[in-house]
Amino acid sequence: MAIGAILLAFITTIIDGTYFQDSGQRWWWLYMGDADGARTILSTITSSMITVAGVVFSITIVVLSQASSQFGPRLIRNFMNIRTNQMVLGTFVATYMYGILVLNTVKKTPETQFVPSISVAVTILLSLMSLGVMIYFIHNISETIQAQNIIARVHQDLEDVVIRTFPQPGEQSHLSTDEPLKREYDIPKTCSREVCQIKIQNSGYLQAVDNDALMKIAVEEDLLIHLDYRPGNFLTRGSNLVTVWPGDRIDEALSQTINDLFIVGTERTLEQDVEFAISQMVEVAVRALSPGINDPVTAMTCIDWLGDILCLLAHRQMPLSHRYDQKNRLRIICKTFSFDRMVDAAFNMIRQNAQAIPAVSIHLLETLATIGAQTHRETDRRALLRQARLVSSGCKEQLSAEDDRKDIDERQVWVLEALDMEKE
Repeated sequence: MAIGAILLAFITTIIDGTYFQDSGQRWWWLYMGDADGARTILSTITSSMITVAGVVFSITIVVLSQASSQFGPRLIRNFMNIRTNQMVLGTFVATYMYGILVLNTVKKTPETQFVPSISVAVTILLSLMSLGVMIYFIHNISETIQAQNIIARVHQDLEDVVIRTFPQPGEQSHLSTDEPLKREYDIPKTCSREVCQIKIQNSGYLQAVDNDALMKIAVEEDLLIHLDYRPGNFLTRGSNLVTVWPGDRIDEALSQTINDLFIVGTERTLEQDVEFAISQMVEVAVRALSPGINDPVTAMTCIDWLGDILCLLAHRQMPLSHRYDQKNRLRIICKTFSFDRMVDAAFNMIRQNAQAIPAVSIHLLETLATIGAQTHRETDRRALLRQARLVSSGCKEQLSAEDDRKDIDERQVWVLEALDMEKE
């Protein structure tokens, strides 16, 4: 937007100098005053724009500070990535830069003067737009910091990464499987001896892996590649990134090529790291349950949205750990996410912090029952049952009121009925 303002100032001043200045033609909506008046208008607008921009930046910093303390520092990225806030800041900066550049073109000498009529009119128009943008910003920032909107935005990010990572039923190739050990020829007998371990070059979090390019290399070089880490894991310099068979086909150039397919950074991201996306929602819930904030309603809202994500996962396939090429040969073995791990990531910390808050524990059991009604895989149902038992036993140990304990038992029965399992 700043670059656009520079180009616009250059264009409008050229039009002023080549057309209106020579012809002397004026329209009613153009600036009709002299050079001194133009300087006054431009100086007033530019000084007010930079002042308002400073206020907007200050408000933004305050909001980021509040969000960091109340909802967690990892959510700051969510606020910084809001496109509307970026456009608001860009509008004020662009208007200021445009006004400064136009102001520099205003000339007055005893013999002649140059008044950029179009440019002054455009500056006035931009200042009116900036006024409207400021009103919108105040409304938008007040909406942004509300807990329910923050949670909904985190949920949208979480849903996006789940859709990218977990395929729809039938989308995965039949050449991929999670039961490769039934086919003994898949894994070479010499695999444990004739291997090459490629080391990680930089410490940090594994943010993403180019799986398609890795498969292409494995096919072209006739390799079997075993990934020792998955997105979200922390890598230390010198540790094994991948193990490749046969090792004698790996040279320095190929090792560097494989290394380049792994993005390692100083922080976890939402690109392929599902657990990190879940942990953002969990962090909001855990902070809401802390004694300093004591907001169980926000925690229950987070549980609702996490339950929605787990229902989505229940209808999708889990990423496969063993991947085959078009010739039905095993090429890649990797660590993957599983439904039971997602359940633990979503509810473990909330359950542990809500044991003394029966309303939250009851709501957690109700959510598990809702998820159970949409779960069809036996392993997924066992994961939900295990979580329900942990919630029930942990909460009942902390409760002294008999009615609360009965409510917990009743909700546990709901979970068993939803999972179509008899009470043991």
